[in-house]
Amino acid sequence: MPECYQVEESSLTLLQNGGEYFPALCADIDGAKLSVHLETYIFSADKSGFVVMAALQRAALRGVTVRVLMDGFGSSDFPVEKMDEMRRERVEVYFFRPERYRFKLRRHRLRRLHRKLVVIDLDVVYIGGINIIDDKTHNGDFAAPRLDFAVRVQGPVAGEIYADMHRLWCAVLRTKSLKNRIKYACLFQVKPIPSAKIKVLLRDNFRHRRDIERAYLEEIKAAQREVIIANAYFLPGARFRYALIQAAKRGVRVVLLLQGRVEQRLLHYATHALYEKLLAGGVEIYEYQASFLHAKVAVIDGKWATVGSSNIDPFSLLLAREANLVVKDVDFALDLREKIFSAIDHEARQIKSVHWHWRARFLASLSYAVIRITVGLLGYGKSEKFWILSRLKRSVFKTNGSRRVTGARNIRR
Repeated sequence: MPECYQVEESSLTLLQNGGEYFPALCADIDGAKLSVHLETYIFSADKSGFVVMAALQRAALRGVTVRVLMDGFGSSDFPVEKMDEMRRERVEVYFFRPERYRFKLRRHRLRRLHRKLVVIDLDVVYIGGINIIDDKTHNGDFAAPRLDFAVRVQGPVAGEIYADMHRLWCAVLRTKSLKNRIKYACLFQVKPIPSAKIKVLLRDNFRHRRDIERAYLEEIKAAQREVIIANAYFLPGARFRYALIQAAKRGVRVVLLLQGRVEQRLLHYATHALYEKLLAGGVEIYEYQASFLHAKVAVIDGKWATVGSSNIDPFSLLLAREANLVVKDVDFALDLREKIFSAIDHEARQIKSVHWHWRARFLASLSYAVIRITVGLLGYGKSEKFWILSRLKRSVFKTNGSRRVTGARNIRR
């Protein structure tokens, strides 16, 4: 059984993968007396999804208010008949920005609901990176489940998170012309309770655009011994990369556990464009091999830890709605650190150097450029694409005296 940690007025339990997450979640849903509010990027109609759906329906039938908000892109394959079934069982279900025009480019299309949150009876919270999907679905021939983490929190932070979830719920209902139904419900407010050791970072595109990135940067700049980051999609901006390299130069051990299997091709190869400078700066890079990596966690100096939904890439840091929990507690941080290093020691391989053929270098640089241009066009504006094109020209077509592209042979796969 996962260990429970008492941090100030809250009880925290670190959960690894669906094997620990779903039984705990369904048990709390079955014990709910007042309300269950769930947000997720992916809600899949598979074995794990059906288990959660059944628990939600049982709660609704006994009079508990049950609300489910799933992202319209990540959950676009959710069967209509299953949604109708949940509604017949009194579960309120809606999509956040449903996909109506799959092939139409819109500026707001990448502004997704990527956070994974559950609040039960305004007392218990589940926060992390685990979607409502079976660990082994789409895992190909891998025996191991996707590596991911979440935290069960019981304490005052539940009210703060619920207030934000409720505001988003009301905003979604407004777009569906249900103003009369929610006219008074949207007045729900909870004043955040200051805590020195537990903080929730809820990223949006208004007042909290850079809260998660800023929290990372502050801790990395202040690190004295060790920075450990395990992240599925790692494509940080220049400031983030500079902070990691500077930490390594002043003697801090900087360890990255990254995706070793090709899941999202564009992001996977774009990340390779960063390897040379990070390795040259003293950063250790490991690639997870046992299965797909889906974690979004970090531990710094063995006393600061974060678990959440935010990747370290432009889509999470600049566009999507995300939620991370920050915990300043030695026991909790060391538990997470031990789990990350267990994956590094037994299920990952270290990348000590990269020797690319010019085609591999071109693929990495092109993937990096495509992502940055996409974010510029759909997220912020046209100006960024010209900066990216100039960077691409310098990195890809840099030549030596013999006009041969720099770089050697393939990175070891």
